[in-house]
Amino acid sequence: QVQLVESGGGLVQPGGSLRLSCAASGSIFSIYAMGWYRQAPGKQRELVAIITTGGSTNYTDSVKGRFSISRDNPKNTVYLQMNRLKPEDTAVYYCNADIRGLLGRNSRWGQGTQVTVSS
Repeated sequence: QVQLVESGGGLVQPGGSLRLSCAASGSIFSIYAMGWYRQAPGKQRELVAIITTGGSTNYTDSVKGRFSISRDNPKNTVYLQMNRLKPEDTAVYYCNADIRGLLGRNSRWGQGTQVTVSS
């Protein structure tokens, strides 16, 4: 079974930085786009950043210039470097990946990691 495991969340002061990691494991044939989403209390889940197999990236406007998404294809891992964090970045962050495995091609989600930006 394919799993996505996230790490790197926590509590940070405004202006600080965090780096999230998400590693895919299991019977994986191919990984296509990988991305990070977030969901704040009382709000819908939103796309934060996405990266294609070839390295093309896209960001939601509120994080452009502050966040950077990258991936290590041999390690089946995607990262989100978050700089100059703001209280409004507080949310549960979810990793997502489009993966072809034994059961075909599916969108997979991690369990989520809490990011809290507060003084």
